Amino acid sequence: MGTKIEAFAMSLLVASLVLLSPAVSASDDGLMRIGLKKLKFDPSTREAALLDSKESLGAKAGDGGDAVVALKNYMDAQPACFLHARYSSRQSSTYKKNGKSAAIQYGTGSISGFYSEDVVTIGNLVVKNQEFIEATSEPGVTFVAAKFDGILGLGFQEISVGNSTPPWYNMIAQGLVKEPVFSFWLNRNVNDQNGGELVFGGVDTKHFKGEHSYVPVSRKGYWQFDMGDVVIGGKPSGYCAKGCSAIADSGTSLLAGPTTVIAMINHAIGVSGVLQPENICGQLGVCEAQGASEGIESVVRDAEGKSAGLNALCPVCKMAAVWMKSQLGLNKTGDVVLKYANEVCEKIPNAVGQSVVDCESVASMPIISFTVGGKTFDLSSKEYILKVEGRGQAQCISGFTGIDVPPPRGPLWILGDMFMGRYHTVFDYGKLRVGFAEAV
Repeated sequence: MGTKIEAFAMSLLVASLVLLSPAVSASDDGLMRIGLKKLKFDPSTREAALLDSKESLGAKAGDGGDAVVALKNYMDAQPACFLHARYSSRQSSTYKKNGKSAAIQYGTGSISGFYSEDVVTIGNLVVKNQEFIEATSEPGVTFVAAKFDGILGLGFQEISVGNSTPPWYNMIAQGLVKEPVFSFWLNRNVNDQNGGELVFGGVDTKHFKGEHSYVPVSRKGYWQFDMGDVVIGGKPSGYCAKGCSAIADSGTSLLAGPTTVIAMINHAIGVSGVLQPENICGQLGVCEAQGASEGIESVVRDAEGKSAGLNALCPVCKMAAVWMKSQLGLNKTGDVVLKYANEVCEKIPNAVGQSVVDCESVASMPIISFTVGGKTFDLSSKEYILKVEGRGQAQCISGFTGIDVPPPRGPLWILGDMFMGRYHTVFDYGKLRVGFAEAV
């Protein structure tokens, strides 16, 4: 029998849900359940919660039919070799040498090493002939305090490093799951230490109510689908009126989107401003010059496959332009539009960094809604505000953070744990679709 890998971080793109000796159960319904565990939010690791949205889902699974995996909820991005459990090929009778070099660069942190092949146990599911990366270098401090020892990607093979076969593909090919479906339930009951469940092979009907609303996967790689407009307090933002793309990702703790709209949202919920504008938009030199066809939707360029950082004022200016356009479309007067512009100039929210709000105002903050498959999915302030307590003080932080992905893949939203906590999420590999239903 091969070495059993005990702890993984699992994510569709990024790692923040962690699995350490999780509660695992394989029930009569054929589902493999892996439980999750909660930890308090640590503001010092907020940026680490957004790795790169590329490859991390952690869990364990059971035998036959469906599998459920218990996850632990750490707000970190982690593992450094000497502080974590390590794999040893010398102790495995089923190890097969590969040796091909490999490297992954995340948004924060990186790893490098080489490929190996062995039997990998996820919960009670025994996956044979699984190729994986043995990480020999994890520079920096990103992974030092990590609570997991590895990253298990649940995305499509199209984005697999080295085009290696993901474990999920092998689970299906080897007949280890009942259906080619896995699902997430993230428990948001603050008084319950049970963090939720990852279910391999299907869905657990106890975790949601009503029917799932499904949308087709629009692009294989991440679990990506088309998304409609974002509505702020009942008013359309107008930014995604012609459509945006979105990713459902359990490995992203927050909810990330184009800085233009994130700035609008953070302004609406009263985020304290930290930027002081000097000019306005492209013609005034705030934004990089761009063709008319790109319009205000393109926030960053990617000329050579690398994200190009723009002046921090650019998304702020575009946020104001989008809002003004939408208000004029609603026949609002010029005075109303200019009044808003003045407010923006006086108090500009930081769309990318930490965004603090007044805890006493949380109850009165607006509903933020996302349109997916023609259906509106609401998030209330209790679901999108993170409350951090320490040293006798409480701080409330916006769960919205900016990330700019240029066309053709963007503009792109990442609906992370903040969204998936409210809506039970199904990843249907067999029918290439993603489904959402209200979690219970």
